[in-house]
Amino acid sequence: MAALPMLYELDKQPIEQISPLVQRQFLSGSQSTFVKWTVKKGGTFALHHHAYEQITWITEGRCEVYSQGKMFVMTTGTILIIPPNVPHEFVCTEDTVDIDFFAPARQDWLDGRASAAASVPPTAP
Repeated sequence: MAALPMLYELDKQPIEQISPLVQRQFLSGSQSTFVKWTVKKGGTFALHHHAYEQITWITEGRCEVYSQGKMFVMTTGTILIIPPNVPHEFVCTEDTVDIDFFAPARQDWLDGRASAAASVPPTAP
């Protein structure tokens, strides 16, 4: 018998406080993960990479994304597709809502491993 679709209400999913400035809500299916990040101005995701394709959609706010010597400015309505294993970091310069889609599913999060947002960014000299 085929599996049935599952309906969720995002606002009823647990809110995880990943760092003082970053909250996360996520759902995983068998082949992908959907996440809503709520980020206060100054929130960061330290330079990292992972085996997952990441599609990022900024629904509110502004973030600067750095990858391989380039800066991508993301504002409300922009989408960035990050291929697997590509190093990237985010710096949110305004309060931001970021919707991400990852494929395959984020088994690392399901296993309880920390998000890159939990990393403390380096301090300027």
